[in-house]
Amino acid sequence: MKLNVSASLTYSFSSPTQVIAAIEAAHSPDQTILSEELWITSGPALIRDTEAASGERRFRTALEGQVGINYRAVVDNGQRPLLGPDARQHDWAELPREVLPYLLPSRFCPSDEFMRFAQREFRSVRGGGARVLAMLDWLNAHVDYVHGVSTAKTTAEHTFIDRAGVCRDFSHLGITLARAMNIPARAVSAYALALKPPDFHAVFEVYLDGRWWLLDPTRLAPIEGMVRIASGRDAADIAFLTSEYNCQCLSQVITVTQAPDEAETRAA
Repeated sequence: MKLNVSASLTYSFSSPTQVIAAIEAAHSPDQTILSEELWITSGPALIRDTEAASGERRFRTALEGQVGINYRAVVDNGQRPLLGPDARQHDWAELPREVLPYLLPSRFCPSDEFMRFAQREFRSVRGGGARVLAMLDWLNAHVDYVHGVSTAKTTAEHTFIDRAGVCRDFSHLGITLARAMNIPARAVSAYALALKPPDFHAVFEVYLDGRWWLLDPTRLAPIEGMVRIASGRDAADIAFLTSEYNCQCLSQVITVTQAPDEAETRAA
């Protein structure tokens, strides 16, 4: 599927402020960037950072006053495979070294505190893909999607107690349950087709059968309509903007549409 994605962000910085931004589509095996453009209305030159392993990209700069940050791209994510019940769970000795950190607890995902619950709830389910799908079913049945009940400090533990939250809360709890069952899991930021209202979307991935599988625990957007931006241990690693000092968001417009197929365009 080919997708048009764009982000138009306007911020106000009261003093010169260093920022790190992650809004560009990642270079990854399951998506190809056909064209893209990034521009900022004012500020010094950007320092560009690319992580070789994940293909994700960030930029650093210092901004002051009212600044617009804009990005648009056309991305082809092909035929992204969906996780099935037969995907095999690896023993730790089989995992690539770079996957190992995603077995461990992190700031928003205290998986060590969920081991007893996860074992009781999911131990009887066949391991691997079937077990992860059972976790997604549990989230859908027991957690409500509700705005305003969580904050930037909410952890998976709080979401488990409140049984409500938004996309990052669902993903944190899903990651926590997977890690508690010895399945590597990581947070992912993405552009998402059909998400209402349009926004940056927080989802997660699990490592099974020798690859990462993208999942949306909220079930609000199709996996095949997502464009991966960044990944990490939890939301602290995938923020679309991290600033040295407080800043004010004046506007944020995210759009994702399906691009017409070339054959359809020629026929029209």
